[in-house]
Amino acid sequence: MKIGIIGTGNMGRIVAEALIDGNAVSPSSMTVTNRTIAKALQIKNIYPDIGLCKSPLETAYQSDAILICVKPHDVFSVLENIRPALAPSKCVISITSPISVEQLECTVPCNAARAIPSITNRALAGVSLLTFGKNCSEQWRMKIQELFSSISVPVEIDEKITRVASDIVSCGPAFISYLTQRFINAAVKQTAIDQETATVLASEMLIGMGELLRKKYYTLPALQEKVCVKGGITGEGIKVLEGELGDMFEHLFEATHLKFEDDLEKVREQFSINK
Repeated sequence: MKIGIIGTGNMGRIVAEALIDGNAVSPSSMTVTNRTIAKALQIKNIYPDIGLCKSPLETAYQSDAILICVKPHDVFSVLENIRPALAPSKCVISITSPISVEQLECTVPCNAARAIPSITNRALAGVSLLTFGKNCSEQWRMKIQELFSSISVPVEIDEKITRVASDIVSCGPAFISYLTQRFINAAVKQTAIDQETATVLASEMLIGMGELLRKKYYTLPALQEKVCVKGGITGEGIKVLEGELGDMFEHLFEATHLKFEDDLEKVREQFSINK
């Protein structure tokens, strides 16, 4: 199977490199392009056998599966541009959450699906979120599942939970990184520990915690219970968290969903679909 990637910004590059490192495809089976060709060239410099195209249309002609890795407001114009190359046997896969598979199917004359990746996929870990068009063939469903299984745990989701699932899977690493950095900064400010040492300790703690969860030694509640000995120091820290956090995460989801609605409205105007 030949893979074409249109858009090699942050996520496009992550997907391209992960698919190759995860042995999902060989470099010679992948073609990339980007509006700024220099960005696509950066990937080719690492994997010389990758094909480099000058345009999305050229990439689409040379590929069986075409991953659209551009910003939401650029997706429609890319789809219009590559339409001549979209034979019914091909599949278009968008990685952006505001574009529904229904909108894709109403625009392209081929199979359509959405695969929302996470930065964790670069380490061949984490989750990717899959949604398939109604007319997407069983063959392509299996191919996409297999493709993303090489870099993640693919989870098929319903359209209605797209935003919250993306918040957890795709935005989650940024949210947790921010909280961890605040945790480190507070430790440095309040104690004698230096920034470098605190960062190493916190980073290794996250890695170890992830391994405990991955190997299913503990669930999140069980992990907290095991560490939080009654009357101990951890319990005092938990009390502070309970008192200070309030509805912070509820407000977080409110904010992401409001922004999502704004993105959806702009996308609807382009695709002329009112859902």
